[in-house]
Amino acid sequence: MCRNIRPLANFEPPTTDDEIQAAALQYVRKISGTVKPSRANAEAFDRAVAEVTAASARLLESLVSSAPPKDREVEAAKARARAAARYGT
Repeated sequence: MCRNIRPLANFEPPTTDDEIQAAALQYVRKISGTVKPSRANAEAFDRAVAEVTAASARLLESLVSSAPPKDREVEAAKARARAAARYGT
């Protein structure tokens, strides 16, 4: 998985539309191999981002979990600890 795309399921507070759209944008950038498409490809790029955003939102709405929701701050602290251990910072 692309390091910039974070898991979005089962969080409290719930994932926002902006977070879903940002993940979709990162995904489309990754698979297209471009950060900013040419004018000729802009419409296809934007359409792909919108479609991935919609599909991701539907997925997140339909997922069911018996686990308690994860806390964003706790998960961020765990990620920082993993990065510190990995990179020695």
